Amino acid sequence: MPVQYTSIVEEHVATRTGVGLFDVSHMGRIRFDGSGAVALLERLLTRRVSDMPLGKIRYSLVTNEQGGILDDVLVYRLKDSEGSDYRMLVVNASNRGKILSWIEAHREKSDDVDLHDQTLETAMIAVQGPRAIELVQPLVSVPLTPMKYYTGAAAQIGSAHGLVSRTGYSGEDGCELIVPADAAVQIWETLLDAGKSLGARAAGLGARDTLRLEAALPLYGHELTETIDPFQADLAFAVNLEGREFIGSKSLERLRNAPPQWRRVGIELAGRRVPREHFAVRGERGTIGEVTSGTFSPTLQKSIAMAYVRPDTAEIGNEVGVDIRGQVEPGKIVKLPFYSRKSN
Repeated sequence: MPVQYTSIVEEHVATRTGVGLFDVSHMGRIRFDGSGAVALLERLLTRRVSDMPLGKIRYSLVTNEQGGILDDVLVYRLKDSEGSDYRMLVVNASNRGKILSWIEAHREKSDDVDLHDQTLETAMIAVQGPRAIELVQPLVSVPLTPMKYYTGAAAQIGSAHGLVSRTGYSGEDGCELIVPADAAVQIWETLLDAGKSLGARAAGLGARDTLRLEAALPLYGHELTETIDPFQADLAFAVNLEGREFIGSKSLERLRNAPPQWRRVGIELAGRRVPREHFAVRGERGTIGEVTSGTFSPTLQKSIAMAYVRPDTAEIGNEVGVDIRGQVEPGKIVKLPFYSRKSN
């Protein structure tokens, strides 16, 4: 899509105060049809799928046999324009090939499942910010204000038929649009033009990263990896173990009851130097952990980081330091998220 980005800070502030438009078409979108789709997803995902009502979207994880996180995903239950009930996974862009291979490796020959990777034939636009719904509503055929968070529906979006969902990765209100690829540019330009009076601005991945970090949303490859389990990552809510088995469930049952090796925490630094991934976190007795993501927060005007530290050092208020290129910058462990939007 034709995009003219400005500075990360301007894009960040626009999203917090007005509207930010993000081209997130790189995210993988995989559709599941057939009578065996639910059973297959139940074997693959840490959250239940069988009890999802129509229109519901659920955050879940894909884990390996050891309980390590292969990806964090959104699973949708929707009806298309022809009335067919189907499921869809939205997966991280860098993991799309890996997850497609994982699905194929665990799909049984007897499964009645039609798998369709829709990533290249569709586009995805995230419209985020306190005025996002005001901007999008005239363009879509379904009412957005009554639509609950983490729900979605088929809709007419401009001149195209697509999908609108109350989801996002910014910590702000908003929605995401999935539209045919050949209609994406027109819809994008329509939104930008209509949003001028609302402060709408095209925003890139740099701004998206500062926004999600302020909201303490984990990012795959940083807070989530194949060697991190959901309990270390503070994602126990995304694991349903009772009354079901899935890939990794036996390991996760054991890990749930075992003392954790690491805890995900937030760190706020006293100065303005920026902590980065892999920088060591120091305590009274040496290294206690490692930064996974860090930035200077445009909203808070402070340097912040998420990190994994030893559980005995993870108490809120503990004084720590981050080794930034040989100089230890003082800070403290703070409650996550760093930023929460005001509820309407």
